[in-house]
Amino acid sequence: MSYAEVAERVAAAARAAGRDPGEVTVIGVSKTVPVDRIAPELDAGLCHLGENRAQELVAKAPVLARRATPPVWHFVGRLQRNKVAGLVPWVSCWQSVDRLPLGEAIARRAPGARVLVEVNLGDESAKGGCAPVEVAGLVDALARLGLDVAGLMTVAPQWGDPRRWFGELRGLAGRVGVAELSMGMSGDFEAAVAEGATIVRVGTALFGGRA
Repeated sequence: MSYAEVAERVAAAARAAGRDPGEVTVIGVSKTVPVDRIAPELDAGLCHLGENRAQELVAKAPVLARRATPPVWHFVGRLQRNKVAGLVPWVSCWQSVDRLPLGEAIARRAPGARVLVEVNLGDESAKGGCAPVEVAGLVDALARLGLDVAGLMTVAPQWGDPRRWFGELRGLAGRVGVAELSMGMSGDFEAAVAEGATIVRVGTALFGGRA
């Protein structure tokens, strides 16, 4: 699927939900995707890229920085504190902050950085994210560090209707007073848009199967 097709599907889902399509940002998740496969989608209008492996982002970002309009980078995976310093020159939004020590590392290296709190809605041990009951406290603690806590992020559990999980994240964001909702991936981004996503993270649907 091309970026144009993804963007049109996002726009159609937004219109069906009575929303402005301009409210939704598409992030191309480029895990394992080589630069020569990313470039055509950037040429087609994709502006935001996400990586969940620090070494891949640090390798790709300098190459794509040579473009007339470099992409905006998001870090979307589980992150160790010792990787933060290498990512700081490139990352515009840290989407997977799930614990205070990681937030402290980001605040030291990138004061005022834009972050999202990752929430593990299904209590899945294989996934990152804090528990829903911890979100309010973590949002407050990160804000006290001077970080720009813009919203919440989640990877929906694979069981049940994903709209249940996306609705739960939307409600949680409302209770803690944040606006951005990063939710929805290749298999469920339209459901996420219907439930209020402001950011969708699309990898396989955009770039094809992984190497």
